Amino acid sequence: MKALFVAWRSGGTDNGAWGPVGRLEHDGELYRFCYTHGARTRGFRPFPGMEDLESVYESVELLPLFANRLLSPSRPEYDAFLRWGDFDPGHPPDPIAILGVSEGIRQTDAIEVFPCPVPDVGGCYINKFFLHGVRWMPPGAIEHIARLNPNDKLLLMPDPCNAHDRNAVAVRTDAERMLIGYVPRYLALDVIRLLYTCGTREVELAVERVNPDAPLQNRVLCRMHACWPETFQPCSDEPFLPIPSAVRARCRS
Repeated sequence: MKALFVAWRSGGTDNGAWGPVGRLEHDGELYRFCYTHGARTRGFRPFPGMEDLESVYESVELLPLFANRLLSPSRPEYDAFLRWGDFDPGHPPDPIAILGVSEGIRQTDAIEVFPCPVPDVGGCYINKFFLHGVRWMPPGAIEHIARLNPNDKLLLMPDPCNAHDRNAVAVRTDAERMLIGYVPRYLALDVIRLLYTCGTREVELAVERVNPDAPLQNRVLCRMHACWPETFQPCSDEPFLPIPSAVRARCRS
């Protein structure tokens, strides 16, 4: 993973809309951040220290906006934090890889980060993400989540009547058909496209791991596998495209 998008929520907590406003890249030597056309959304204000939408910001160290979203290695729960994301504490990955799974979520702002999916060596779609919306589920769903096991099959159910997001994709258990959460909003539209293009049998979702000691936002790590249609180009709509003309439109794979 070499690139992440930065999503910002416009509006309130309950009815806000998420959209990309920036892109962070790491080439092994330098971190680079630039704004995307989504940053021109009404109400968005540039991040502190990066006020110019037309500039590319470079640093040898991870920029503070993102470094502050990583748990410090000195914290006693750091090893557990890595395991929640299916990382090996003995061999910590690149910070940008951790951010790509943890999403850099903080309760004090309206920003998340996420990777743009790329095909694997076999040309398939493979992605891992934490189940969203768990805190809004009824107590019975939380109890059911505690009984899930790695590799348990999950079902993807488009929810076009969702009052907050018409592109929402619900996640249910296979056996009981119990609603336990949602696909992250930044992936939902692409998941719907894959369901219709590949067919439901070619789009598989399973439990990667359950973290009973983690906050609800990190409770269930899911693994998704699907075909990669020839015409499928995730993160290619205008809000994802960089504003600075010197930055290539497509992320490195």
